[in-house]
Amino acid sequence: MPKFRKKPVEIEAIQFTGDNVDEIWDAFGAAGIYGPTEKNPDHLILTTVHGDEAPARPGDWVIPDGKPGTFYPCKPDIFAATYEPVNEETCGPECSEMHTETGRCEIARNR
Repeated sequence: MPKFRKKPVEIEAIQFTGDNVDEIWDAFGAAGIYGPTEKNPDHLILTTVHGDEAPARPGDWVIPDGKPGTFYPCKPDIFAATYEPVNEETCGPECSEMHTETGRCEIARNR
């Protein structure tokens, strides 16, 4: 049976610390991100792509969900297992591989 690998997808995300709501609003805009409030002093409320509300607690990652003003929270352990930091530099137009932490991709290493 053939096997398939999920294509890598780059995302933007900010980890909510409990004190950085202004940073999140500056990056993504305030639409769809509410709180903390007196009723919910320890978390944000995110509007999801389905129109529901989802809480983002300190430590959770806030991730835009494609449609403007919609987001989803991601627990830190799931985020760490799913995503890795991206080094945005590439070797050049012939290279679609992102650089490794050493600063060299496979194409550069074989030059």
